[in-house]
Amino acid sequence: MKNIIIAPSVLAADFANLQRDVEMVNNSQADWFHIDVMDGAFVPNISFGMPVIEAINRHAKKPLDVHLMIEKPDRYLEEFKRIGATNITVHYEACTHIHRTLQQIKALGCVAGVVLNPGTSLSVLDEILPDCDMVLLMSVNPGFGGQKFIESTYDKVRRLRQMIDSRGLNTIIEIDGGVNQETGTKLIEAGADALVAGSFVFNAPNPQETIANLKNIQI
Repeated sequence: MKNIIIAPSVLAADFANLQRDVEMVNNSQADWFHIDVMDGAFVPNISFGMPVIEAINRHAKKPLDVHLMIEKPDRYLEEFKRIGATNITVHYEACTHIHRTLQQIKALGCVAGVVLNPGTSLSVLDEILPDCDMVLLMSVNPGFGGQKFIESTYDKVRRLRQMIDSRGLNTIIEIDGGVNQETGTKLIEAGADALVAGSFVFNAPNPQETIANLKNIQI
């Protein structure tokens, strides 16, 4: 049975009861906390900054999977490591020198990942795939929660899986956007390893059961 990584997206949590929701994830079968950082420039929305992430980290008992939807992320890599990031993923579209950025993340001792928007071709990974511990494919356009899943993502996952396997790499494929039980199952079948789920988890009548059902997808 495949080990599926589940990363509930804190962006969909109840911010007025954030510690409660963090404890829920701690007590669930989830593997990571997915933290979306938005700057209002690279994406139109603004999420949360360093103090909130630091507060989450004080209570989190699982790794922080920090997704930087920000311009010039290199400026803040050390700070995100300091406040608790285990994984740091940066958008290819936001990095002028993506190889150098990946090396900086690795030098900090973090898992280094590249994020691709729906309109960005997998071909941009040709030169850097061996340097990616993880590739995060956006299955919605970044910046807002609750969007409709983009169906072409399945084929993109299959093609990325082939790229990774043909090179003998262990790169993790993570998917973010519109993940539910149906899309999650199809994504795992296509070759994904990690699923980010926001509103599907936190708006569920029983979030822990919802996480368990995603974790135990059968293929």
